[in-house]
Amino acid sequence: MPQHVARTHNATTGPVRTPWRKGPRPAPQPRRLAEATWPEVAEVAGRSVVVVPVGSTEQHGPHLPFTVDTDIALALAERLAAEREWVVLAPPVHYGSSGEHAGFPGTLSIGQQATELLLTELGRSADAFAAVAFVSAHGGNAGPVRRAVARLRAEGRRAYFWEPRGDPADSHAGRAETSAMLVLRPGVVRRERMASGDTRPLPDVLPALRRAGLRAVTANGVLGDPRDASAATGDDLLDGWAADLLTVSARWRPQGARDTEPRP
Repeated sequence: MPQHVARTHNATTGPVRTPWRKGPRPAPQPRRLAEATWPEVAEVAGRSVVVVPVGSTEQHGPHLPFTVDTDIALALAERLAAEREWVVLAPPVHYGSSGEHAGFPGTLSIGQQATELLLTELGRSADAFAAVAFVSAHGGNAGPVRRAVARLRAEGRRAYFWEPRGDPADSHAGRAETSAMLVLRPGVVRRERMASGDTRPLPDVLPALRRAGLRAVTANGVLGDPRDASAATGDDLLDGWAADLLTVSARWRPQGARDTEPRP
């Protein structure tokens, strides 16, 4: 067992995995808007980047909850805030462009245009900060995020985005996302309901998906096979995504800002 992972025991469900804690702990006050006051933020905003995690509320197969993309985006943004002293962490955006999942009950989508407008207006409202950055973990948001950032930049603002890279044959509720959730929120993973979905690479199913939605491609809402998912795989994936985010974010650093000293 990796030393950075603590385990406790629940009498009903057995071993319970604590939240992902490898690396520095999440950012303390006042670098979380959810825990800060405006005077505290005013002291640091001009030399800080406000980072907005962007997710979705959409189906993730019969074994995962609707918040997978938001959970992953938030966890990675927290890791970033823990290592970048100049990051102020904003509350996550829980809704995005998920129209392709409309055939599955519970999916809540605001569409591409609304997602783009939402992120554009958030970026415009962040002018007190040196820059705004979006950490998106939902593939359906890729177009709206890119267009919002392009518009903000055209208006003279500093705006950035990052999204994780994945396996095109394991693009939704498969091994990768299931493994990540076994680290972040193991109690919500329905292991007994794990089942393979369509395992073709995403480019092969995109025409049908765009024409008729995900339900026309996979009856259970899964693109990939989650049955060999594991917390160990999740740790590796999250660490890899975090490392890439940290590398990319080095280009976002405001002039004169410094990184946080690593903490045990």
